[in-house]
Amino acid sequence: MSVYYFDGAQILAPFTIRSNEPIFEVETVNLQKQRASQDVQRWELSFNTLGTEDTQVDIMLASLENSHTAQTMVMPQLPAVDNAITINTSSASMVGSTAVGANTTIIDPAGISGLIPKGTFFKFSSHDKIYVTTSDTTVGSTNVILGFYPKLQVAVTSSHTIQLKENAILTFYRDIDNQQGITFTDGVLSNVGSITLVEAL
Repeated sequence: MSVYYFDGAQILAPFTIRSNEPIFEVETVNLQKQRASQDVQRWELSFNTLGTEDTQVDIMLASLENSHTAQTMVMPQLPAVDNAITINTSSASMVGSTAVGANTTIIDPAGISGLIPKGTFFKFSSHDKIYVTTSDTTVGSTNVILGFYPKLQVAVTSSHTIQLKENAILTFYRDIDNQQGITFTDGVLSNVGSITLVEAL
């Protein structure tokens, strides 16, 4: 399993990845429920970090200085995905164009092979939104369909690429309720409390 870092400090479990997709619900007079989505979605991450003597100054300064600007980090993958992924590239080409609102695209298999397991977080090179695969996709000698969630927010063409693994970069804001400062656990180990990040859309 890969180890992920935030501001130089190792991310610890428990780790929460939450999908925030507002859904509106009304109940009719005959008690039927009607639901509607606005087709918008963002990822929200919550975790703790382990600060050491080597990283505690950077952790403290980052908590003070970076709350108002967008930052980036590699999007953490689930352990099952880390263990299963075998695709031999971190950047895959696409065939043709994919329109806004689509939930599939076509991968060009030229020069690449292997499995992209369901639950893999990735992004397109044309924009910063993070998506997640919805089914196992084995890339071989023919074009394959990659299903994903949420629906595509920005159109992509064959000039763009699918960014996987270390290229799946999350752009985020720190939640304004995060602690600004640092807490010492035993005089050496330190942390900044629970950290919540919201995807920058």
